[in-house]
Amino acid sequence: MDSPLCHLPTLPRRRDWRIGCVGSGFIMRDCHLAAYRQAGFNPVALASRNFDTAREVAALHQIPRVHDRIEDLLANEEIEVLDIAVPPQAQPDLIRDAVRAGRGRLRGILAQKPLALDVATACDLVATCDDAGVRLAVNQNMRFDQSVRAAKDLLNRGWLGEVVLATIDMRAVPHWMPWAGKLPSLSTFVMSIHHLDTFRYWLGTPDRVLASTRPDPRTKFPHTDGINLYILEYDRGARASSWDDVWAGPCKEGLAGDIGIRWRIEGTDGLALGTIGWPRYPEREPSTLDYSSRREPGTWIRPRWNEVWFPDAFVGTMAQLLCAIEEDREPEISGRDNIETIALCEAVFLAAREHRVVEMSSLLKS
Repeated sequence: MDSPLCHLPTLPRRRDWRIGCVGSGFIMRDCHLAAYRQAGFNPVALASRNFDTAREVAALHQIPRVHDRIEDLLANEEIEVLDIAVPPQAQPDLIRDAVRAGRGRLRGILAQKPLALDVATACDLVATCDDAGVRLAVNQNMRFDQSVRAAKDLLNRGWLGEVVLATIDMRAVPHWMPWAGKLPSLSTFVMSIHHLDTFRYWLGTPDRVLASTRPDPRTKFPHTDGINLYILEYDRGARASSWDDVWAGPCKEGLAGDIGIRWRIEGTDGLALGTIGWPRYPEREPSTLDYSSRREPGTWIRPRWNEVWFPDAFVGTMAQLLCAIEEDREPEISGRDNIETIALCEAVFLAAREHRVVEMSSLLKS
């Protein structure tokens, strides 16, 4: 009998790695720290730009120490692993500061996605961490959504055959953080990056990209890439495409709406259909997977799980870093791997802006 599909992360042998947390906003408060408590991980200190907020979050999650300044946390000799949740424009300098302050002590850093807003900066951060012997991982948490991870297991087992077409259809309205209005990109590096990284996880990095974007009518600050439409081409034949629709119609203006995220993988030997439960957050709606394969013709197989993307997937992003430290290897979602996801975001942004096909090799030259 076949084993169940793998939808959960591998956990580290040690659960008591001493974690220092930077940031006290939603993603740290409601996702990282909720997941760490669930997994039995060990956050020992917290700091953010707002001391009062940091103190509230620390009290909520029973973190024993709150530092007045982020610099003080980086210098804390007790901390072995750093967990970062700050706006992307602030992250590169924070990583560099952390490596300098923790040289010889700091074992790993979990950075937010995007690791950086351009490939050159991401490459520099990877080299900086490599030189200091610090394992750098990136919180591309959609890879630990249960349906996304189970779909990867299906592909690894060969039950879908050769992939012909993979699609993601998103009709959902994100809550844009205030810092998003200060970025050169809105949807591409904040929302579409999840789907672009998922396609890389499933199929690898594509060879070329076509894209079209337009502003989101609901978002009032200036931006160009609100609604993103893109196609990824693979020389071996596969195609992937996503409609990242953050408008989703006037559903926030009193009309009936149709909110959800659906994905689909069509292969030569099977078909997989999935949904992502995240748009109903804070309700706990698990993602789903239905698949049919030549192995059992005419049958739909529908595994179901209790876990959800937010916050349960955040167990996986920290666990993959801790396992990498224990096993002295690259994290599953390493900074080096994430360079290609950032390049893919750059390709979408460039293809849409210049109305042309972008070759990925032009962005990934060594």
